[in-house]
Amino acid sequence: MSLWAKLFSKQNQGQATEMPSLTEFKIPKHIAIIMDGNGRWAKNRHLPRVAGHKQGMETVKTVTKLASNAGVKVLTLYAFSTENWSRPKDEVSFLMKLPITFFDTFVPELIQKNIRVKTIGDISALPAGTRQAVLDAQSQTAENTGMILNFALNYGGQKEIVDASKVLAQKVQEGVMEIKDITPETFAGELTTHYLGDLANPDLIIRTSGEERLSNFLPYQAAYSEFYFTDVLWPDFDQDQFNLALQTYTKRDRRFGKVKA
Repeated sequence: MSLWAKLFSKQNQGQATEMPSLTEFKIPKHIAIIMDGNGRWAKNRHLPRVAGHKQGMETVKTVTKLASNAGVKVLTLYAFSTENWSRPKDEVSFLMKLPITFFDTFVPELIQKNIRVKTIGDISALPAGTRQAVLDAQSQTAENTGMILNFALNYGGQKEIVDASKVLAQKVQEGVMEIKDITPETFAGELTTHYLGDLANPDLIIRTSGEERLSNFLPYQAAYSEFYFTDVLWPDFDQDQFNLALQTYTKRDRRFGKVKA
């Protein structure tokens, strides 16, 4: 029986799907996730929205370890967008406290698993305690050489593109470069993901909760990403769901605009 037949057979029988040999998957080097559905998860259980965010952080821990074990090089998580500031003040306040407790409990495990913490977005606008927790996590894991756990915090894709355009315009104005020197490569070099080099663009973007849009997440970098949408709410995104996303990615034919020979 083929790999996929085994997987679907277990699913149809209501059995948990075991992770096949990793060599049987085309593992994406960079996975980016829009972690959506925390509020609905809580509402379905007659709980406050913050309960969903708290449970969602436990899913972050689970998926981080799954991705690292699978051989993923970069995992980018959309943790807080520039638009999220417009949410109710109590909810925003809770979200700002989450990184403090999250890193306090998870950094030792990240160090053990050789995972490095990085961020994209304007963390200077975060509350002092939140910003310090993020900076400490980056510092404490700086020597790790395994998977990069990349949090998008106070991140907005349109702002990122505008900011990069301003930098290039300034360079042209100062005579540092000419307009003809602006290429997709030089533009990408001014984006916040430039430090990732060849891994800057996600191979696979996952969005949970049934919504099917980018919501201002990595719009430039996603030009040739594969998308995986699931109705599963983020707090329920477990190992079986992660495996299914990888399984789906494996069956994609990525041509990057070229004709397959």
